[in-house]
Amino acid sequence: MRYTSSHWGIYEVIENGDGTFAQRPISDDPDPSDIGHDLNQESLQKLRVKQPAIRKSWLESGPGACPEKRGHEPFVEVSWGRALELVAGDLNRVRRDHGNQSIFAGSYGWASAGRFHHGQSQVHRFMNTIGGYIRHVNTYSLGAAHLIMGYIVAPMKSLMADHTSWDVMKEHTRMFVTFGGVPSKNTQVSPGGVRRHFTRGGMAGLRAAGVRIVNIGPVCDNLDDDEAEWIPIRPNTDTAVMLGIAYVLLQEDLHDAEFLQRYCVGFDRFSRYLTGEDGTPPCTPEWAEGISGMPAERIVQLARDMAATRTMINMAWSLQRASHGEQPCWMIVTLAAMLGQIGLPGGGFGFGYGTTNALGSHYAAVPGPVFSQGRNPVEEFIPVARISDMLLKPGKEFEYEGGRHTYPDIRLVYWVGGNPYHHHQDLNRLERAWRKPETIVVHEQYWTATARRADIVLPASTVLERNDIGFANREGHLVAMRKAMPPIADARSDFDIFCGLAECMDVKDSFAEGLDELGWLRRMYDEAGERALKGGISLPSFDDFWEEGLIEIDEGAEAVVMLQSFRANPDLSPLPTPSGRIEIFSEKIESFGLADCRGHAMWFEPHEWLGGLKSGDERLHLLSDQPARRLHSQLDASAHSMAGKIRGREPVYMNPHDAEARNIRDGDIVELWNERGRCLAGAKLTDSIMPGVVRLSTGAWYDPDADGRDKHGNPNVLTLDVGTSSFAQGSVAQSCLVHLSGPVEHPEPVTAFELPEIVSAD
Repeated sequence: MRYTSSHWGIYEVIENGDGTFAQRPISDDPDPSDIGHDLNQESLQKLRVKQPAIRKSWLESGPGACPEKRGHEPFVEVSWGRALELVAGDLNRVRRDHGNQSIFAGSYGWASAGRFHHGQSQVHRFMNTIGGYIRHVNTYSLGAAHLIMGYIVAPMKSLMADHTSWDVMKEHTRMFVTFGGVPSKNTQVSPGGVRRHFTRGGMAGLRAAGVRIVNIGPVCDNLDDDEAEWIPIRPNTDTAVMLGIAYVLLQEDLHDAEFLQRYCVGFDRFSRYLTGEDGTPPCTPEWAEGISGMPAERIVQLARDMAATRTMINMAWSLQRASHGEQPCWMIVTLAAMLGQIGLPGGGFGFGYGTTNALGSHYAAVPGPVFSQGRNPVEEFIPVARISDMLLKPGKEFEYEGGRHTYPDIRLVYWVGGNPYHHHQDLNRLERAWRKPETIVVHEQYWTATARRADIVLPASTVLERNDIGFANREGHLVAMRKAMPPIADARSDFDIFCGLAECMDVKDSFAEGLDELGWLRRMYDEAGERALKGGISLPSFDDFWEEGLIEIDEGAEAVVMLQSFRANPDLSPLPTPSGRIEIFSEKIESFGLADCRGHAMWFEPHEWLGGLKSGDERLHLLSDQPARRLHSQLDASAHSMAGKIRGREPVYMNPHDAEARNIRDGDIVELWNERGRCLAGAKLTDSIMPGVVRLSTGAWYDPDADGRDKHGNPNVLTLDVGTSSFAQGSVAQSCLVHLSGPVEHPEPVTAFELPEIVSAD
């Protein structure tokens, strides 16, 4: 059997006998995703980049020519030899005249479920081979959490591999309280592919076991359980609610003082803030109600109920993609510590049940194959969400993790995998910033908004057009991803592109080390086998694996309970925090002297939120979540994605009360706007979202008209491009107020999926 792996699952590749093939989800996946069926669909294939293409002005006049025309002028198709010569020449120019610190090698995860053809690894290895590059740190998904959690309890990478499994919660948890739901649409994916989708079944198991499920947040359809209790609160106010619960636990002596003494540091400092002894307002349930809208009596009763039984507290990642997103991260750990159930089966906290499939897995954590990136000689970096700041403010200082850094002067951007015109906030600002570099090089499979705004576009092959190994931690599999079809037209894998470029720059031996694609796959597999053997897992030979196609890695012999060994003996199994304990108060963070991130969890007013509106202000709070019918912006042109749109535009979900006040009916095209931008979307009325809040999923391909108004429904023309705080500088996409009006008569047609103009080299 031949297999391939995508972010949405493992697929059997069935040859039809006429040179074509079909895909079907692996037979034992209990809840397969519909997204990956479209990988080879004609609507996507017609959008492929088929030959190397150079922006006309850049080709005619060289680096820096007419950057304002990016996205607005034709491309000229050239041979691979000519394209590689141009790229190599400009890389050498920038290195010679400005240094490697003037190259930003942007990339993002999710380029491939395969571990070798992983765009980020490929571009970083190449750039390290030629002397380094400016890198980014952290992710848009977890910008605040990546940094803060390492100070409080443990780095996110280790926490994600240690989450209590669904089977343990089914047996031991009696109350499951989630801030931000458990959206199963998000768990269709895993970075290295999904073996079996089990989140929906995990939640169903809790319900069948009689677990009480409470969903706190502005929407209720982010939880597949009609019987769950929904407590609506204003967006960005979860920290205030948790503080109100903590106040009740302390005042009514329901907190676990012994746990706080033995396993934590700094509770006394936090408690003075909680009660107002430090001069701030006490965090009473009434105080929390004024901020969040959650009735004080419900806060009191919820605190009592949580303390009376085995309780798991969960937080969606979206909560920390907001102003002061560090605070809900800190507060959920603090609240769980006060309950004293961390390290017990079914108790404690979860950080992201309902984000990717692997959280809650019962599969063992096993080291997988890795394509070495080498070492980056350039020390400078930026937080990932600060791209526009970097391009617009070269030489300016920024704060990060208590230190002061300087934005580099970027002359060349090299992007492989990912789409900044999807991920980044305030796209009109990014448009201005994108004109600053002298050259932008992109490897791309499709003519995305980012590809259209590049100077040099190199056509990349897809997952079906190359060989690879699929693997994701705690997904229980290794997949031999054997090529199903030849690359379309002149497309090449990123590895082959970099091999050609490395040859032009006389570094091919260092980059490829004499290995071709299969040679690297064999090396990576054998190295992974050696690491796995140290953990007691024996893998078959590479040849047997390649022939068999799929290896299932045995499930963990023991149930997974987060931080169980730490609870058993904190001296023998200390946490990787400065104190080795849970840091409810952090001396280190306090020593940074930051006004917007202090030494313990606390409430900060968001940049934009409903509580800051004055009388007569009719703005709504915009949430921009992960879409249900694609991953980020991937496969947006597919039939499955298009079937979820309204008259070709992304749907914006709104409460019928808000729609009635604006004379909007279900299916109308409406306009959303603020001082940052404007976009069109299709109205979808639902009682699943509280009044005052609208939701517009991310991922509609950016499609601005002549005035900059996005016609397709991309919420990032509206979102705010500032950092969560000066500590982590994460994304604040969920802190966003907008006007909404309609219906829009005779809206301009969507043109996101039209090809750019290609002209002859003559």
